[in-house]
Amino acid sequence: MAGRIPQAFIDELMARADIVELIGSRVPLKRAGREYKACCPFHDEKTPSFWVSPDKQFYHCFGCGAHGTALGFLMEYDRLPFPEAVEDLAGRLGLAVPHEASAASASSAGSASAAAGVSGTEDTAPLYELLTKVADFYSSALQRSDRAQSYAAQRGLAPETIERFRIGYASDSWNEVLRRFGARERDQRALLAAGLIIERERSASHGAAAGSAGNSVGGGEAYYDRFRDRLMFPIRDTRGRVIAFGGRVLGAGEPKYLNSPETALFHKSKELYGLYETRLARRPLKRLLVVEGYMDVVRLHQAGITEAVATLGTATTVEHLRRAFRLVSEVVFCFDGDRAGRAAAWRALQQSLPEAREGRELRFLFLPEGEDPDSLVGSEGGERFTARLDTALPLSEYLVAHLSEQVDVSHADGKAHFVALARPLLERIAAGVYRELLLDRLAAAIGLPAERLQQWLAEPLAAGQIRPRAGDGAAAGGARAQARTFGRGSLTTQAITLLLHFPTAARAVTEAQRAELQRMNQAGIAVLLALLEQLSSSPAGSMAQTLERWRDRAEYRRLSELAATEPLVPDQEAAGQELRQAVARLLDAELRRRLEVLIEKARAQSLDEAEKLELQALTVAQNRVGGA
Repeated sequence: MAGRIPQAFIDELMARADIVELIGSRVPLKRAGREYKACCPFHDEKTPSFWVSPDKQFYHCFGCGAHGTALGFLMEYDRLPFPEAVEDLAGRLGLAVPHEASAASASSAGSASAAAGVSGTEDTAPLYELLTKVADFYSSALQRSDRAQSYAAQRGLAPETIERFRIGYASDSWNEVLRRFGARERDQRALLAAGLIIERERSASHGAAAGSAGNSVGGGEAYYDRFRDRLMFPIRDTRGRVIAFGGRVLGAGEPKYLNSPETALFHKSKELYGLYETRLARRPLKRLLVVEGYMDVVRLHQAGITEAVATLGTATTVEHLRRAFRLVSEVVFCFDGDRAGRAAAWRALQQSLPEAREGRELRFLFLPEGEDPDSLVGSEGGERFTARLDTALPLSEYLVAHLSEQVDVSHADGKAHFVALARPLLERIAAGVYRELLLDRLAAAIGLPAERLQQWLAEPLAAGQIRPRAGDGAAAGGARAQARTFGRGSLTTQAITLLLHFPTAARAVTEAQRAELQRMNQAGIAVLLALLEQLSSSPAGSMAQTLERWRDRAEYRRLSELAATEPLVPDQEAAGQELRQAVARLLDAELRRRLEVLIEKARAQSLDEAEKLELQALTVAQNRVGGA
C-alpha cells in the first residue's frame, strides 16, 4: 500500500490547479465579473447560485451550500476518495504523485507482492493488468456457458446489469485460469499474488477433493484455480480497476460465497463492493445503503437503488464507515430479519459508535424474516423497497430497543442494569451534541431526568464491571470535541476567516503578538495560532491551498464553512489592518480578564509574590494601553 502523500505536493497541486478549467469541463460556466457562475451541479435549480472564484480557487453554492477546492469538487462530483482525487488532478497536470515511505505500508505491500517477484507499491501495475485480463476472460466464459447464463437469468440478472458489473463465470475446472495465464513460473507467481490460484501443498484437503472428483489438477501442478464453477463478480476500486473477485457457486457446493484473499491490492476491511458503480450512477448521492452480499448490490442497482454497497466477507469496520462518510452524511444498514441478521446489526452498531456525531445519520433497516435484499427487491420492486428505507430505525432508537429487550426497566434494578449496559456504549461516542441528545433519549427510555442518568454514568464502576478500553472514553472524546470547537467570540472567528480569505495577511501579526496569544487559554485560539504560524513559515497562494493543509484535521469542516462566507474586507491590505486590530483587541481583552481575576483574588485573600508582580505588570500595561 502507498504511503502518505506529502503535504508539499498537495501545496504544489493547489498552486498549479485551475478550478475554473476543472469545473468548466463538467459544468457550463459564465463569467460574472472576477468570478464565474452556473446552475449548481449538486442540486436542481433554474437560477444560477453556484459561483467559482479563480483567485481563491474555491467554489460555493448559495443554494445548497456545497463548497470546496478543486480536490473537493472531484471528491463530491466524481465521488472519489481523497487519494484518488489527488491522483486524478495530478494526472490532468502531468504530475506523478509521490508517497512518503512507511515501514508498515512497505511491509504490507512487500509481503503481499513477494510471490509475484515484486518489491514495492510501484510494481502493482502488472497485478492490475492481470486482474483485468482475467475479468475479461471470466466475462467471455459466461457468454459461452449456457448453464451459467441460465443461472444468471434464474437469479433475475438482466444483460445490461451483467455488462455494467462485468459479471463473468469461472468454469468447472481446476486449472482453466492457470493454463491460460500461468504458462511461465513468473506468471504463476503473479497469479498467486493476485489471489487467483492456490498453492497445492498448502491445502491437502483441496487436493484430495480434486482427486475424488475425478478432475485432475493436471500433470502434478503445484497450483490450482481458486474459483471453480462460480458466477464471478469483479471487485473494483473507486477508479474502476479490478482488485479482486467474489464468486457465487452455481450448485449446492460450499462455501456458497468465496472472495479473493488479502493481497497487495485488496483489503476487505476497507473495500465496499459496488462503490465504483454507485459513483458512476451520476445521481445526487445523499446516502449509502450497506447490505451483506454482491448479489444484493447488483439486484438493488438493477431496480434503481444505486446507492447500495456491500462489505466483503467481513463485518462492517470503522474503515468502511469512514470511507462512506467521506461521501455521504447518511448510512443505512440493511439486514435480514432473522437472528443472524440481528446479531450482525448489533455488531455494526457497536462499530459505528465512534463515528456517530452531529451532522451524520446512521440507521438500521430490518427485512421480513426469510427475506434478503436480493429476493425482496425482486418480489416487490425498487419503489416499494425504497419506501422501506424511510422506515429504517435511527441508531438511537435501535440502541434503546435493543437494550430494552435485555432488561425490565419497570423497576429500579432493571434501570440500573440498563445504565450498566449503556455505559460502555456511550463511552465510545465522542463528546458533543450527538452524545448529549443520545443521553437524553436513553434517560427518557427508563423514565429518569437526563441529569440523574448523567450522575449515574459519572459514578465509579462497581467491582467486576468492565472498564471501557483506553482511548474510547469520554476524556478522549472530549479532547476531540474541544479540537473541533471554535471560539464563539466574534473576534477569534473573524481573525480566522480573514486568514482563510487573505492568507498573506498573516504577515500583519508580529512574533511578539503570537507569543502573547500562546498564553491565552480560549477556544479557537489554538486554531488561530496554528494558522498564523503555518502561513508565516510557509505562505499560501490561495484559500484552497490553506484549506487543503487542514483536510485531515478535525477543524477542516468548520474552516471550510468559514471559507464559504463572504469576505469581511475587500483586499489583502485591508485584511492585514483588520487582522492586526482583531489580534490587538483579543490581547487587550485577555489582559483585562487576567487583571480582574487577580484583583478579585487580592480582595478575597492575599496574593503570592509572583501574582503581585504579575498584577503590577498588568496594571502598567493597561495604563499604557489606556494612555495610547
